[in-house]
Parts: sequence; C-alpha cells; structure tokens
Amino acid sequence: MDEWKKSIQKMIRWIDDNICENPTLSDMSKQIGYSPYYCSTQFHAFSGMTMREYVAQRKMYCAFIEVHNSDERLLDIAIKYGYQSHESLSRAFKSISGYTPSMYRKKIRKKCLPTNLLALLKNNNGEGAFNMIAKTDIRMEYIPAHKYLGVYGEKTTKQGKMWPGYDCELVTSIVQSMEDLADEIITAHTAGWAWKDGKRTYFYGLGVPLDYSGKIPEGFEIREFPGSYYIVFAHPPFVFPDDNSEVMQMVHDLAWNFDPATRGYEWNEDDCQDYQCHYPEGLGYQVLRPVRKI
Repeated sequence: MDEWKKSIQKMIRWIDDNICENPTLSDMSKQIGYSPYYCSTQFHAFSGMTMREYVAQRKMYCAFIEVHNSDERLLDIAIKYGYQSHESLSRAFKSISGYTPSMYRKKIRKKCLPTNLLALLKNNNGEGAFNMIAKTDIRMEYIPAHKYLGVYGEKTTKQGKMWPGYDCELVTSIVQSMEDLADEIITAHTAGWAWKDGKRTYFYGLGVPLDYSGKIPEGFEIREFPGSYYIVFAHPPFVFPDDNSEVMQMVHDLAWNFDPATRGYEWNEDDCQDYQCHYPEGLGYQVLRPVRKI
C-alpha cells in the first residue's frame, strides 16, 4: 500500500503537469511502469474515482482558479482546459459555483468563496485527498423572480406519454435544445417538486427569464415565481456509481425533516417550488426549499 500511495502521488503530479494536454490512462501508465488496466483498478481502489473523473475535476478546478485569479478571456480558459466552447465551461462552472464565470468575476470573486466550492477545492489540492463523502452543507441563497418551463407529472402528447417513467429521452432532448434560453440561476435540466394538497409532484425542465415569451413545447407548461430565499441542502461532488444512493438519501433526510423555524423562517412552498440539482462529479447533489421570514 505504501508503494502504491507513492505511485498514485506520482500519477497525480503527472496529471497536474499535463492537465492541459488531455492526459490519458495509457500515457500515465508509461510513467510508472504498470499496465493501463492495473493503473486504472488501483487508482480507483485507492481514490474512489476513475482517472477520467479525477481529470475532469482537476480541469474544472484549474479553470476555476484561472477565472478567479486572472482576467484571461473565458474562451481561452475553456480551450486551455479542454472544454468545447465558452458555453460548456460556463455550464460546468455554474454547476459548481452557482454563477456563470462572467457573473462570478463581476459579483463574487472579491468576496469569500461560495460555500459549495469548498469541497471541490479541498478534494483537488494535488495531494491525493480523495474523501468524497463529506458532511452535508446547509446554507441560504436568494433566487430572483423567474419563470419555469417544464413537464409537471405525466403528460400525454401526440408523441405519446411523457415523464415520469415514459419518454424521458424525449423530454431531456427538448430541454437540451433550449439550453441557450435558460435562466442564469435556474439552468436547464434543473428539476424539483411542486406541492399540492400536501403532496409533492415531480417536475423537470428549465428556468427562463421573466420576459420569456417564446415557444412552449407540447406537454410543457410555464409557471411564474416571485423572488424568494431558499434553504439549500447540499452534498459536495461524489462518485456516482458508488455513492449516489447514499448521498441522495442523506440530503433528502435532512431536507424533508428540517425545521426552518430554528433559523427564523417558515416554508414558502405555497408561492414557490422546490428545486433539485444533480451533477455528481461537478456540483454534487442539492435540494433547495423556499422560505420566508417569520
């Protein structure tokens, strides 16, 4: 084990030195003298993630640091770290920080780092800190007034029944095609729950700006919501195949049993809806519940 710790540290250092060159498992295996298969299985056994997952997190971390510390063009940063476009970097950046890179530079970077970045930074310190199961974080965020375009419950269209449990692929592809119209905070693929008669019903879609007047796809509906504070129950990034069930259960247990009165609030779910953000390797998992001051 001591020998492998040293080898994996060597692997990590090599990845860092070559992070802008799209490092591969084959290239790395040559550096330590073991086969790609053996490197892969041992790296996963020791770290709890695949090399590909680790490289993806390191690229996001390095890109974040450059956005935070420099004024380099966002497109140049995106290309440097292997993102296909400025928009790809923006989506990934927003998933871990809650802000687009340009918004982050204007409003956030002179302040303290957002809480949900702490785990990403901690787990990407280049020293092999791989513990991805961490304590669930509770914090407060404000979401401005917005509209939400989504599928609420089962809908029947000309193409058959849609969501949930029916044509999930169709719904996802529709949302994917509308990504460029999405709200900066309630992004595409943000799902959640609406309350009616004390029961939660699931929805899926995307937030859109208040002035949105574009098309409404068949089976979708648009709803408008006022600005509100939300309590965010968040788990940092984790390894999907290994930890997803445990992480989601942990967050749900906390979110659905939390008493907001302990912080001077009450639920505001008559006026707003709950949101769910699920991006294991980038953002982690979050449930956001709206509140108002008592």
